[in-house]
Amino acid sequence: MTRINALSKSENRFLTWGKNASVAVFAAVLIICSVTVGCSSDKPKPISTINPIPMSQPQIQTQPTPAPVQAENKPAPKKPIVHKKPATVNYTDKTYGVTFEYPRRYAIETGDAATELVQTNAIPMNFVQTGGVALAAVELPETSFQNTDFSSAFFNVSVNKNVAADQCSEFAVPLPKVAAQSDATPATSNDSATQDMAKSDSQTSSTGTDNGKPSTDASNSKLMLGDMELRATEAVSGEGTRQSDSKYFHIYQNGACYEFALNVTTDASAEGLVKHVDRDKVFNRLEQILATVKITPIAPEVTAEAPVPAVPSATPAQ
Repeated sequence: MTRINALSKSENRFLTWGKNASVAVFAAVLIICSVTVGCSSDKPKPISTINPIPMSQPQIQTQPTPAPVQAENKPAPKKPIVHKKPATVNYTDKTYGVTFEYPRRYAIETGDAATELVQTNAIPMNFVQTGGVALAAVELPETSFQNTDFSSAFFNVSVNKNVAADQCSEFAVPLPKVAAQSDATPATSNDSATQDMAKSDSQTSSTGTDNGKPSTDASNSKLMLGDMELRATEAVSGEGTRQSDSKYFHIYQNGACYEFALNVTTDASAEGLVKHVDRDKVFNRLEQILATVKITPIAPEVTAEAPVPAVPSATPAQ
């Protein structure tokens, strides 16, 4: 029993020491922890700052702009000036002082070429004397009146120095008696001249042509062109399907007889049905050229005469 008590007492002592030791150990741990915490709290806490890393943007390399080149003081190129050609052309004959205007698209012939063109008419010139000279002939384009029986039309200027002033009012085409009687009382205005030409048109259309010879049904009237007074007549000729209608105008100036002829020729021999051309429209174009005619005075030619030797006066005999 004593041994058991001794053992139990020793066990109690051991348990008591163990408890005291564990308490001492625990207290020591607390002290160490408190000291550690106290020391750590006294130290300054490091300030942790996060500095942002600057992002370097890629730099765009700008190309250097070239320095402006100073332009040389050169004059600006001049634009070519385009001169429009006038719609009409002026014809001038300095020898006889004749001028007139005609459309640029019309063809003109002078000299021998004009003579050949005039010869195509049944009555090339209507002077009472030979010796006429063709100065110029203006021809309308062949395509002026398409799909018609239009063949040709021209305006002709001729001069004849062999015709006297009183003969210049006459024409080679003989006048009918009716026209001759009416000539006794000549018309003095443009209206009467128009009426005479209208009568001539009615007469020629009713009588027609005979064997291709010029018709004798023609009128003789006056026409005022500015300050110029022209004698006028009309003649119609033709053979078969070809017909030629001509108007002649005479005036005496500068010691010569001037003739202005207007001719319209039709030909219905073309295959197929074609309409007749309006002659009045064709003559209207030719009369527009006639309206521009001017005749300027020309200085007369001075012929040098040989000086006449002086005849000595006879002395009476003594």
